Amino acid sequence: MQIITATEKDIPLVAPLFDAYRIFYNQESDLAGAERFLKKRFANRESVIFLAMNEDEPIAFTQLYTTFSSVSMRPVLILNDLFVSPSHRKKGVGEALLKHAKEYCLQMKYKGLALETAIDNPAQQLYERLGWQKDTHCFHYFWSA
Repeated sequence: MQIITATEKDIPLVAPLFDAYRIFYNQESDLAGAERFLKKRFANRESVIFLAMNEDEPIAFTQLYTTFSSVSMRPVLILNDLFVSPSHRKKGVGEALLKHAKEYCLQMKYKGLALETAIDNPAQQLYERLGWQKDTHCFHYFWSA
C-alpha cells in the first residue's frame, strides 16, 4: 500500500470513494456531484486529500481542511473525512492514513488535528489507541441553515 497526496488529476480515483463515504452516512449516491465538490476543493485550495493505493487500486482516503485557533493563533487541521473501502478494512489502512495525517500536521507546524465521528462508530477505538483524546470538557453545537 502507498499513500499519495491527491491532486486534481486524481479526482477520478477519489470520487468513487468519496461517493461511497457519503452513502455510508445515508446520503444518496451522486458521483457527478462528488466530482464537482472535489474539483471545487482543489480549485480553491481548500483541502488536502491523502489517497491510499493498493498498486493501481484506490482503497481509502482522508480529507483535511484548515481552520484556525484564535486562542493559540495557530492553524488547525480538521480531519473531516476518512473512508476505507469495505474489502480493505481491518488491515491497517485507516491507521496508516491517520498516521500520515499526523505527520503532515507536524511537518506543517499546525497546532493539531480535530475530528468528529458518530457516537456508534467503531473506529473510536482506533482513534483512542493512536492518541486521540475524546473531548469531554465542552459541547459541540450546530445550527442548520
